[in-house]
Amino acid sequence: MIKLTRRTFAALALSATLFAAPAFAQEGAPHLILTLEDGVVDIELLPELAPLHVERIVTLTEQGLYDGVVFHRVIDGFMAQTGDVRNGNADSPDYDLRMAGTGGSELPNVQAEFNAESFVRGAVGAARSQDPNSFNSQFFITTDDATFLNGQYTVFGKVVSGMDAVDALEQGPQEQNGAVANPDKIVKASIEYK
Repeated sequence: MIKLTRRTFAALALSATLFAAPAFAQEGAPHLILTLEDGVVDIELLPELAPLHVERIVTLTEQGLYDGVVFHRVIDGFMAQTGDVRNGNADSPDYDLRMAGTGGSELPNVQAEFNAESFVRGAVGAARSQDPNSFNSQFFITTDDATFLNGQYTVFGKVVSGMDAVDALEQGPQEQNGAVANPDKIVKASIEYK
């Protein structure tokens, strides 16, 4: 059995840091790339603000679960919501638009990670129920400033390009709370490191 002295521990910690640092630096910041019917949206994810939310988005994207998922709720001057991987996949034989927005993934919900990032135009936030700790897979992109959401919903990303494609999404009527009758979908979602 090896005796773990302070010197041995420090040496192990330093070597772990040296080996881990280049890989992280090489990868850069994670970006969620959404290919939509009207263009590509590049979302810089913010793991320093919401690591659990970013981890969930990356996991579901890498599993291909966002491909084909519709923007089921789009409200003019407010936001566009998507991400129901259970009920909102238009490419699935089980797709039922009436249920889109009510489901999530098979993974457990994620605890809220409220932060100081503001819900300005292009902010990406975690959709949830009345329970602040109920984020699972759904998210929204603000199409206008929505600072009244600050501190109540978790911001985990920001659009760095492609807001024109978000603005072009089919919208739902205000009286239907933005529910879209003929929704656009995510053609392909991927993660890139930049």
